[in-house]
Parts: sequence; C-alpha cells; structure tokens
Amino acid sequence: MASHAGQLNTHPSDRRDAAVKVTDLHRSFNEAGGVLNGLDLEIAPGEFVALLGRSGSGKSTLLRSLAGLDRGVAGTGRIEVPEKVSVVFQDSRLLPWKRILDNVVLGLRAGDAEERGRQALAEVGLAGREKAWPHELSGGEQQRAALARSLVRDPELLLADEPFGALDALTRIRMHTLLRKLCEVHEPAVLLVTHDVDEAIVLADRVIVLDGGVVRHDARVEIDGRRSQADPVFARLRSQLLNELGVEDDHDSAPRHVARAAS
Repeated sequence: MASHAGQLNTHPSDRRDAAVKVTDLHRSFNEAGGVLNGLDLEIAPGEFVALLGRSGSGKSTLLRSLAGLDRGVAGTGRIEVPEKVSVVFQDSRLLPWKRILDNVVLGLRAGDAEERGRQALAEVGLAGREKAWPHELSGGEQQRAALARSLVRDPELLLADEPFGALDALTRIRMHTLLRKLCEVHEPAVLLVTHDVDEAIVLADRVIVLDGGVVRHDARVEIDGRRSQADPVFARLRSQLLNELGVEDDHDSAPRHVARAAS
C-alpha cells in the first residue's frame, strides 16, 4: 500500500528476494531543501551493504528511517523492512547502572533470555564479563557488548551507524574481523554507514555512495578471499569510490587504512 502524502510509512517486508526495499523516499528537516530526494534502494537477505557519502548526504537519515526512529517527521515514500531489526550506534549506549549481561538482554522477552545473552557475549569474546559494569570495559569491549545486544535478538536486518568510528586503528581492525564472522554465522542483511572507504571495501558485499539525497553510485565488491589493500582490484575500487566522493586518492600522503570520505 502506497504511503499518503506528507507521511513516511514503514512496512514489514514479505518479499523473499529483498530484505529491504525503499521506494521514492523523501525526507526533509525544513523548507530549505530535502535530505533524501526520491531515494530507491534494495538490499537482499544476508547482503552486507556499506553506505558512503559526504556529511549531509543523508546516510544517517536513511538508517534512522529504516530503523523507524524518525516517526512523526514529515516525509514521503515507502519502506519495507523485516520484522526483526537491530541498530548499533557509534556510542555503545550501554546503561551505566546495569551490568553487561543485563544490558545485552534488556527488553528481550524470552524464557531463555539470560542464556541467550551469555551465548551472545561469548560470541563477541566477552565470556566471563557478564557481571562487569560498562565503565569497567574498554571502548572496544563496549562495542562488542553492543554487538551482542543486537545479535541476541536474531535480527534479519542489522543497521550500523559508524559503530567503529570512535575506536583506535588496531581495535577497528579486530572489530572488522569479528563483525564479518558474526554476520557469516547469523546471516542478517546489514547496512553499515561509514566515512571510511577502506572499511567499506573490507567489510561489504556492495558499496553505495549517496549524493544529493539519492544513490549516485552502486558498486559490488568483486574480491575473493582476504581483502588486501595491496590487491589491484581493491586499489581500483578504492580510487573509484574516492573519485565519486570528490576526494583525491593520494597514496603517498596517508596510509590507506585511514582513508576517509570528505566530512
């Protein structure tokens, strides 16, 4: 059913060929201009999509729309998503007055919630830290707990808004490996918002560039096996994406692992 003018409708997706289907999505915060301007997007079940774009291009706006976190705000278009959607933010958003296990299972309505929470923590390498307080964990460990909290709900769609942006370079690499392994096991569709071009290529099956509130570029990552920055295919895709973002690919001035889109 099409949405009414001035409204933004989100519907559970019953399509087996698409976990996410966005049609003619418009979104604006004021009369000066739109943030999303007729955006169309499909994500297949189990597909990992990374979303790049300059600041103000609509990346986080799209993610919040898919998560249903912008209700009551004017917009038009149709969004179809699965019933079970989880979100991971840059800030782990752990409640400081609850222990880690309690944070992970917060709101989970299941008789075996505590056992599922323990299993999720073990999956992210935090077995034995169930009774720790959030302030006792490092930044990377807090993000691991946030991942556990999302995955304990067996989401069909995982939305990640720059979840590794505040981490140091080495911790980011470890989190990349962990996220890929978790996605291989749980097989959710994933939409990752990032400013880091290399992160997008390392993690995603497909990389999308937003510009002017619409999809301007859509590239599949055709790299088999380990994704090395020394791989010529990796380098070509990196240059292509940076070009789409209006950024010069200067290999001599900065390490590749910190290449980021203009912000």
